[in-house]
Amino acid sequence: MEKALQTMINNMPEKTGKSLDEWKSLLKTKSFTKHSEAVNYLKKQHNVTHGFANTIVTLSKEEGTTSLDLVKNQYKGKENLFSIYEALISIVQDFGEDVRVTPKKTEVSLDRKRKFAVIKPATKLRIDLGLKLKDEPITERLENSGPFGTMCTHRVRLSDINQIDAELKEWLKMAYQKAE
Repeated sequence: MEKALQTMINNMPEKTGKSLDEWKSLLKTKSFTKHSEAVNYLKKQHNVTHGFANTIVTLSKEEGTTSLDLVKNQYKGKENLFSIYEALISIVQDFGEDVRVTPKKTEVSLDRKRKFAVIKPATKLRIDLGLKLKDEPITERLENSGPFGTMCTHRVRLSDINQIDAELKEWLKMAYQKAE
């Protein structure tokens, strides 16, 4: 995950015209009340793609906090779940170079052209994996989105790494493919 983010930061000057530090300096001169306002500003005023804009704004707000710190903080007291998180990240990174892993304060967003999944340590014993799988039926395991609301269409509760099986990998792959 850290490697993917670092690659994005390294490519930022070529892809956006400015380094991350230059973008941070620019955003410091503005006063946005919402994350989406800053993202939209970068997209509309500076023609930055959504993925880069979201990353710039996220990293600007977390000044002094790395994405690795954000993830570590999510799993404080929930260290038993971290191997599940790592396995999920490993799976999605194998899907393609276009997967963006974006840590936030309480969850990690997985995006392609659009968000396709969210990983959230929900309790000390469970990770909630939110998936965007429009038109997929609700099942006992592939539940209604629950706390993710409209952000995702479905949720899978994970409390053991062995629950990451072929079926779950297929759902992740489907969500990734639908986000193109």
